[in-house]
Amino acid sequence: MTTPGMPVPLPVGRYAVGSYPDYRQAQAVVDHLSDAGFPVETVSIVGADLRLVERVTGRLTRGRAAAAGALSTAWLGVLFGLFLGLFAESRSAPLVLALYGLLMGAAFGAVLGFAAHAATGGRRDFSSTTGLAATRYEVLVPQDRSEEADRLVAQLR
Repeated sequence: MTTPGMPVPLPVGRYAVGSYPDYRQAQAVVDHLSDAGFPVETVSIVGADLRLVERVTGRLTRGRAAAAGALSTAWLGVLFGLFLGLFAESRSAPLVLALYGLLMGAAFGAVLGFAAHAATGGRRDFSSTTGLAATRYEVLVPQDRSEEADRLVAQLR
């Protein structure tokens, strides 16, 4: 299991057991080391030659920007309405306030989304996702366990 968002120090004084073109192959090596009883808590998989990859997902118009803004803030309006409904005396008030919050949140988000896209002046008329990609993955072990790791990895080949 990994812990996202936790800073990890770069491994220093480590020996590279191998370099692999994709993460699955590096993961398979670590799994093999684990099956053989190697102390995998001392192993690191390090992505090398990182590249920022932006994948264009579609055209972005002012209408789509407004719709995305409405969808992203409508749920916030619902939560706010439900919270206010906790303090109401009527049993139907939480539902009415949640519906009102949904409408107000969607309207507010649509205006913000439209305005934000209009402010770009057409310089960015597309939507995208970004991520990091490595060109290779190295499996690193402590120097004092390198011979044992080499012997175990050689069994995979």
